[in-house]
Amino acid sequence: MSAIAPVQDNQGLPPGPRMPSAAVTAIWARHAQWVMSQCAARFGETFSLRLLHEDPWVMVSNPEHVKQVFTGDPSTFHAGEGNRILLPVLGENSLLLLDERPHMHQRKLLLAPLHGTRMQGYAELMTDIAREEIAQWPTGVAYRLRPRMQAITLEIILRAVFGVQEPERLADLRGQLRRLLDVLTSPLMLGVLVLGPERLARVRPFARMLEGVDRLIYAEIHHRRQAADLAQRSDILSLLLQARDEDGAPMSDRELRDELITLLVAGHETTATALAWAVERLTRHPGALMRLIEEVAAGETAYLDAVVAETLRVRPVISLVARRLSRPAEIAGMELPAGVTVTPSIYLLHRRPDVYPQPDRFLPERFLDQPPGTYTWIPFGGGVRRCIGAAFAQFEMRVVLAELVRQRRVQAARPAPEPVLRRAITETPRYDAEVVLG
Repeated sequence: MSAIAPVQDNQGLPPGPRMPSAAVTAIWARHAQWVMSQCAARFGETFSLRLLHEDPWVMVSNPEHVKQVFTGDPSTFHAGEGNRILLPVLGENSLLLLDERPHMHQRKLLLAPLHGTRMQGYAELMTDIAREEIAQWPTGVAYRLRPRMQAITLEIILRAVFGVQEPERLADLRGQLRRLLDVLTSPLMLGVLVLGPERLARVRPFARMLEGVDRLIYAEIHHRRQAADLAQRSDILSLLLQARDEDGAPMSDRELRDELITLLVAGHETTATALAWAVERLTRHPGALMRLIEEVAAGETAYLDAVVAETLRVRPVISLVARRLSRPAEIAGMELPAGVTVTPSIYLLHRRPDVYPQPDRFLPERFLDQPPGTYTWIPFGGGVRRCIGAAFAQFEMRVVLAELVRQRRVQAARPAPEPVLRRAITETPRYDAEVVLG
């Protein structure tokens, strides 16, 4: 690929690629991180992008500018509008698609069930699920871990989030959700990104699939409302059914459906891919892997936490976050007009050598003495829009990685590091973290 050449935007925006937006979009859909790197090298830490069906993007990666975005007035910086591509799947009540008061209202209802202090209550369940799955993996042959990590994270969501226990209903929901998730991470979604999300709703096979999933979710909500032990249950659906807003009103079935789908879509693929990347990085760094094995065996957790943080830094699953301006705002010394989408680049920020010396190296030790910074480590976004499931995802990663290194020995099936492969909006290992297990 040739480097992206500059042009000065005539609306006072920073410079960006001069090629047609259709060409930029086509490259972006498959090689987003490459586009970011090329633009940053040519235009500096702040630049513009024009993609099909999108208002102009202004990408920032300076920690101070990222802080401006994350601490900006939520009535100006609309994250929900920046996520509208997900509307056909998540629904209009999804926390990811709401802004201002509706967002804060829904966030408060979700915050308590997903608060970090609740995570220990899920430790035994997560450990049991991981142990059962990992024990089935074959020995001595090349084996791709990302699909199996997907199996683990889906099972955790079904049982910890949805709270499904009955084997028959668990099997039905597992099968339907697995098919939906396979579609959402397939090459079809690249076309959706290029052509616009409204086309997805008109794809009849997809619409029928989503209707089937919805029927099962609504049936589960109805069944749970009638449960005699609702008040004693600890799964997230049961807690949400008991939640009340400031007026004492419960969540509607539609709100519950949209938030359950949001937790599924946002928390399944991303966590599974992050786990795959953690194993891929560890197998290319035997010293780090051995230290992790030893510290887990000794019951220590500091290095495990550092491995999770460094994996999410060096191989972020999502490359950016987006805020659409509802009114003009000053960012990075520029007065940006309403309608522009400001996009803090997770990928570029995490690779700044002034923040992370030797940024391309996998060095968990960098987080042992210094915790991740609020505006320099942003795999879950930031501000009032920080991913509400961040604590759940990191805890899940720690549990699964610890169980893996306790049970099995693992080495890379290929000598070279796996390149990044873009699947829809996630960045995955090209060979799905292919390993040989002992």
